Amino acid sequence: MRLIFLGPPGAGKGTQAVFVKETYGLAHISTGDILRAQVKQETELGKAAKGYMDAGKLVPDDVIIGMIRERLGEEDCAKGFILDGFPRTVPQAVALAELLQSMGRNLTAVICFDAADDLLVERLSGRRTCRNCGAIYNVSFHPPEKENVCDACGGPLMQRDDDREEVIRNRLRVYKEQTAPLIEHYEHEGLLRRFDAGGAPDSLVALVAELAGKDDA
Repeated sequence: MRLIFLGPPGAGKGTQAVFVKETYGLAHISTGDILRAQVKQETELGKAAKGYMDAGKLVPDDVIIGMIRERLGEEDCAKGFILDGFPRTVPQAVALAELLQSMGRNLTAVICFDAADDLLVERLSGRRTCRNCGAIYNVSFHPPEKENVCDACGGPLMQRDDDREEVIRNRLRVYKEQTAPLIEHYEHEGLLRRFDAGGAPDSLVALVAELAGKDDA
């Protein structure tokens, strides 16, 4: 299977990606992780990306696509992959399709995680992080035993600035503006499948199992 996970912050893409990865032996590919690794390893692509980043500019699509090409050529992608965080725009989606075609592959599906803004705000604004060990809690879904105190090390819990409600709602607005054309693109391609990220997680299990069955057919 070759999947793309699309969805707003707080929709649970990372959590679900871990399950799908372990169940089906897929590679979970985060473009942020690739970028950081290439920069750290000082590869040619990493050096190119760092030059743009140091100048406060966006890394061009051709550099990102070059990194994706290298990553998809690695052994753990043989059974398939989950792309998380890429593509973000229609031109990136077109470039990805051309890349996959050149490799003799094609996308199985693009899974769009849908959830109401209020639920996403509740999830993200309720997040608390330990100042000492970095453990993460949620006041609604996974609270510490003692309020504002880390269960693991006893350190104080804090709310990050980007987990405040006004910041979250702005992030969601920007996400919708940027992603709407991409969702429309994949709908037109017949690849888009929707998942209710506010409902039962088992529904994604069933959806992925259905996709896996078609992939094997």
